[in-house]
Amino acid sequence: MGVMRPRIFRILVVALGTAIFQMGSLSAADSIGKFDDWNAFAEKNRSMCYIGSEPKKAQGKYTKRDDPFVLVTHRPKEKSLGVVSVVAGYVYKKSSEVELIVDKRTFKLFTDGGHAWAYDSKGDKSLVAAMRNGKKMVVKGTSSRGTKTTDTYSLQGFTAAYTAVNKACKVK
Repeated sequence: MGVMRPRIFRILVVALGTAIFQMGSLSAADSIGKFDDWNAFAEKNRSMCYIGSEPKKAQGKYTKRDDPFVLVTHRPKEKSLGVVSVVAGYVYKKSSEVELIVDKRTFKLFTDGGHAWAYDSKGDKSLVAAMRNGKKMVVKGTSSRGTKTTDTYSLQGFTAAYTAVNKACKVK
C-alpha cells in the first residue's frame, strides 16, 4: 500500500493537470474511497468526479516510461459523463489507435499526444458498460518511437468506484 500511494498521487496530479488544461480552473479533489483496484475522487464543489486505476502488469521493450493509468470522468455541469481516458506514460504514435479489450470485447480509441479516448459518447457508454461487467482490461498502444505496449488492468472494484462517483456528482 505504501508503494501505491505515491503512484495514486501522481495519477491525481496528472488528472488534475489535465482537467486544469481542459477546464481553465479547478479546485482540489478529495478521495472518496478506494474500491479494490480503483480509486474514486471528487472535487470539493462536485463539478468533476472521476475514478482511476493503474495496470497490474505493464509490458513493452521501453527504456523510459511514466506511469500509465485509466480514468473515467464525470463533469455534470458540462453534461460530460462517463468519459474514459487512457494515459499511456509516453506519446502515442501520430494518428494511431489504441486497442482496449475488456474480457473478449475489443474497442478502438483515438490518440492525441499521450492520451487516448473513445470516439464519441456512445463509445464511452459501451466501454463503461463492458468495464462494469468485466473482470480484466487490456490496453495496447504504440509509442511515437514504435514501441508496442500492453497494459493489463483489473476491473475489480470498478463498479463500486463508479457507483461512488455517480453518487458524489449526482449522476443517474
